[in-house]
Amino acid sequence: MKTVKIAGVPEHFNLPWHLCIENGEFEEENIDLQWTNVPEGTGKMCQMLRDGETDLAVILTEGILKDIAAGNPSKIVQVYVQSPLIWGIHVDAKSDFQTLKDLKNKKAAISRIGSGSQLMAYVNANEQGWEMDDLEFEIVNTIDGAVDALTNKKADYFMWERFMTKPLVDKGVFRRIEDCPTPWPSFIIVVRDEFLKKNAKTVETILKIINKTTVDFKEIPEIDKKLSKLFNQKEEDIKEWLKLTQWSQKNLTEKSFNKIQNQLFDLGIIDKKSIFVETVKAL
Repeated sequence: MKTVKIAGVPEHFNLPWHLCIENGEFEEENIDLQWTNVPEGTGKMCQMLRDGETDLAVILTEGILKDIAAGNPSKIVQVYVQSPLIWGIHVDAKSDFQTLKDLKNKKAAISRIGSGSQLMAYVNANEQGWEMDDLEFEIVNTIDGAVDALTNKKADYFMWERFMTKPLVDKGVFRRIEDCPTPWPSFIIVVRDEFLKKNAKTVETILKIINKTTVDFKEIPEIDKKLSKLFNQKEEDIKEWLKLTQWSQKNLTEKSFNKIQNQLFDLGIIDKKSIFVETVKAL
């Protein structure tokens, strides 16, 4: 049995992995796939890849491309979710902030430096025509940390996946001002170089198994009810999320890779570009 460590956020996007693990599909191929939930998100997973704490990660596109450009020794082996990630821009429900304009020069809560919550704050600032050098950040690690930061006015707004944050909006903890979708595919699968060199066939098998599940994921009977229960979401919200979400079974094309990198470069998120053949590996 080959032990493989994989990391991802504890969100509905990753339920296909848990179903495959529960169903013993990896075990059937002599793979002991050990999943680690990482509520801190992309910045933490980038560090785990660098430190060898995980072999694979299901990770935000913008965050890992930034970290690979900064020397993270990992390869992109597939796009996992092709559709954009819809980031909600949230404020404390009792705050006076009503529109995006009210958040100019205000402090954003972010999970970690280099996380999606930080990078998307830059995307939003660019779209609003704000000076990106004026952005201020409060590191909060997790969504619970963000609740504390906004409630106690240590930060003014927090960008996080809209549907995962909706229960807090429904409870009157947060108020969502607007949405900010990513201008690129949301999640990709990456593998540490060292692991990939020795275990390419194993990684290929893992991808075949997960792709078989994601291609028909929406057709699983009562999957909306299961997601609703697991993630404390209203069924109508889950149904809307399922309509908007498109999984992928293909790798990143050179054209798409260059487009995303150019966007990240223009935003000042990366200051140098990676080479496609050194970053994306076809299996």
